Amino acid sequence: MDRIAITGGAPLRGTIPIYGAKNSALKLQAAALLSADPLILENMPDLADTRFMAQLLASLGVEITWIKETRTLRMHAAEISSTIAPYDQVRKMRASFNVLGPLLARVGHATVSLPGGCAIGARPVDLHLKAFEAMGADIVIEQGYVKAAALRGLKGAEIEFPFVSVGATEHAMLAATLAHGETVLKNVAREPEIIDLADCLNAMGARIEGAGTGEIHIRGVTSLKGATHSVVADRIEAGTFALAAAAAGGNVLLQGARFDHLQALIKVLRGAGVEVDAEARGLRVKRNGGRIQPVSFETEPFPGFPTDLQAQAMALLCLAEGQSRIRETIFENRFMHAPELARLGAQIAVHGNEAVVTGVEALKGAPVMATDLRASVSLVIAGLAAEGETVVNRVYHLDRGFEKLEPKLAACGAQIQRLKVEQ
Repeated sequence: MDRIAITGGAPLRGTIPIYGAKNSALKLQAAALLSADPLILENMPDLADTRFMAQLLASLGVEITWIKETRTLRMHAAEISSTIAPYDQVRKMRASFNVLGPLLARVGHATVSLPGGCAIGARPVDLHLKAFEAMGADIVIEQGYVKAAALRGLKGAEIEFPFVSVGATEHAMLAATLAHGETVLKNVAREPEIIDLADCLNAMGARIEGAGTGEIHIRGVTSLKGATHSVVADRIEAGTFALAAAAAGGNVLLQGARFDHLQALIKVLRGAGVEVDAEARGLRVKRNGGRIQPVSFETEPFPGFPTDLQAQAMALLCLAEGQSRIRETIFENRFMHAPELARLGAQIAVHGNEAVVTGVEALKGAPVMATDLRASVSLVIAGLAAEGETVVNRVYHLDRGFEKLEPKLAACGAQIQRLKVEQ
């Protein structure tokens, strides 16, 4: 297993390009199943998760052409050769479950493994399945597999989610594009990735209105065509590098980052005493001298503070001149990074879904262990600001969501390198 070694204390100066959003790209990949024509995705992130999804699609009959030099992925599902997504594929990544809806909509049946457990808490798929049942699908769960059928096609329905769910919103959107009649989705997620998916589907010939609001209307069509779509910039990657620049100090331009997608984070950063400004090419983050100020926040669905930036923000607030409070309202069990940050000298007290962070003047380098994707990058951020060397173990988590993390940071002056570990 690879490790990442960081010698802290070097400010970050330069430009970091922000790639396409992982959370959007995975659902856009699933959309390729809806059309017999090619779907071409530009600004495509090359990550462990997107590669897993490509492998799964290939096993279903999708012809995959990935041109890494131009960050372009071409997917052509002329024929669906299989409607079975086995456990060995789906267990690697929860988002692969999202092939169920497109297969059901286009072919009329599918057998997809239930996703495996998740380190950051339960993320049930019952909302997804209830939405498909509302659209007329017959669903049976046997031996860990979802067997779904709608042999006469899905039908439009009015579906109100009991709570906001990004995954269920996206999955229902995918399936409803080919349903007979109109589907109305209420109490839906409003994330930029929802809008990105709607834009792509509409370019393929879907009729979707209301993405980005609390209610989405989808009038089903008989078939979708091919399209070329550029994946929206990854706001989580952009936010992560913004927090890294804030913790290490310096002056960084996040090229391609969207100011309008990061309002909640920008409020926290400015409250902490960090300069953040929109520029024509992206977002500039500056901190030169002065202690970080304490800031309290809670995670919320968009446009609130994203849960996927909570761990990274905690790493920054470990250096604050005072006490900060963080409430996690999206996922249970998402403070597993706190004990590892404590190994660097952080003072964090966790009480249920709230963490109290009492800032210290300096963190000290130490060996630490990554527990999940976002937790692992929070340890990298802390290591950038710590005195001495920090070694982050189990960094395979990082490769699921960050492409070229070390080279991007090193290009801005960070003393960071990946250590290959012999098996």
